[in-house]
Amino acid sequence: METAHTIITLLLALVFLISGLSKASGSAAGLSGTRDVNFPDGPARLVGIFETLAAISLMIGFALDNPDLQRYGYIAIWLIMSGAIFFHFKAGKARTAFPAVLFLILATVGLATF
Repeated sequence: METAHTIITLLLALVFLISGLSKASGSAAGLSGTRDVNFPDGPARLVGIFETLAAISLMIGFALDNPDLQRYGYIAIWLIMSGAIFFHFKAGKARTAFPAVLFLILATVGLATF
């Protein structure tokens, strides 16, 4: 189970670092997903900052073997993805919520494998 936890941690850290930096920078490509569900750009950039912080928390927690930092990162990702799913359903675009659901499941598994 330790190998699965390591893979999930590194995968989520990489995905959310790239995604978070892209959103936080305000690039059109980074904000396209949030614009698709009518989420305003300002709060979307703030979400990008939180995604980046969650990824950094996962990476530093992994590098220093600090489970508390990893838990904070996982919980942040879990909350962000829960919000993403909510806004996808609110906009009537449930089909496009699949990545958020997948990352929510991975975050849940990551939390459960401590």
